Amino acid sequence: MHPPANVAPLRISHINEGNLIRRVQPAYPPLARSARIQGAVILQAVISRQGAIENLKVLSGHPMLAPAAIDAVRQWRYRPYILNNEPVEVETLITVNFSLAGN
Repeated sequence: MHPPANVAPLRISHINEGNLIRRVQPAYPPLARSARIQGAVILQAVISRQGAIENLKVLSGHPMLAPAAIDAVRQWRYRPYILNNEPVEVETLITVNFSLAGN
């Protein structure tokens, strides 16, 4: 028996990093780097049945860093999350850290 098509995605607070098959590092925005701005950008996303990132939203983080985080995470790919032998959409939080250490 299949669930109705309009069922909300599962909410998962932490997706296993092993399920991340393509990770694109964000480019540090030059203006943010020169202003010495660093910190975390927290994004909310839905991982589709195919493992693509959808419905990406910024929950918190510096406005100068958020666009770079979105551009990078939009390109990430995950292995599909399987529940009852079926791929399902999963809602999750993703944290992207920007640090000037070593740069």
